[in-house]
Amino acid sequence: MHLKSIHIYKERYPRPDVYPFNLSIFHKTRSLSFDKPVAIFVGENGTGKSTLLKAICRRCGIHMWEGEGGSRFEHNPYEDRFSDYISVEWVDGKIQGSYFGSDIFQTFVKALDEWAATDAGQLDYFGGKSLMTQSHGQSLMSFFRNRYRVKGLYLLDEPETALSPRRQLELVSILVAMAAQGHAQFIMASHSPILLACPGAALYSFDRDAISPIRYEDTDHFRLYREFMADRGRFLP
Repeated sequence: MHLKSIHIYKERYPRPDVYPFNLSIFHKTRSLSFDKPVAIFVGENGTGKSTLLKAICRRCGIHMWEGEGGSRFEHNPYEDRFSDYISVEWVDGKIQGSYFGSDIFQTFVKALDEWAATDAGQLDYFGGKSLMTQSHGQSLMSFFRNRYRVKGLYLLDEPETALSPRRQLELVSILVAMAAQGHAQFIMASHSPILLACPGAALYSFDRDAISPIRYEDTDHFRLYREFMADRGRFLP
């Protein structure tokens, strides 16, 4: 374990009527403790999972690769400032890590190839082979297998959007193996019932008044998939 807990200071919010400060869950949650090497945020879209994950990333000083993105009609200057209103508590001092988001992975891959052009040794941290020359699925798994061997705090935002079910199972195996070695801690936001089933993971629901632990079998994701598999005709037109 590296990150012990986070604390949220609602009394410092600049405005209570704009996102993300208008989310009730960020008013009723004062702190969140991490006591297992894999923690997973689960909940509907718009409940604040990714927002909190990115805020933790920024507050921990972990670099977040930014994609080019598109312009938005109405800019919210507060959207990326939630990290200003949380604090983090380390177990034994600050450590490094990385942030994964499928939407910005290609930005990182291109940058890595540029570094390797002048220092080929950079690729040694990712399997010794350019990620650009591999298929998308292969490059992702190569990144996960090699990057997560290094001691650190690793944040993942809905990695299932870029992975097939079989690849998701591979990722679960990697998380379990690296966590068992005692040097890696993972915090992830996910909708995937496969990733949510990661053995030993602590699940935190964002669908309640405050962020709170939840059993795998009690998540809406598990229940919906189970009901769909049992009688998909109920859900299809």
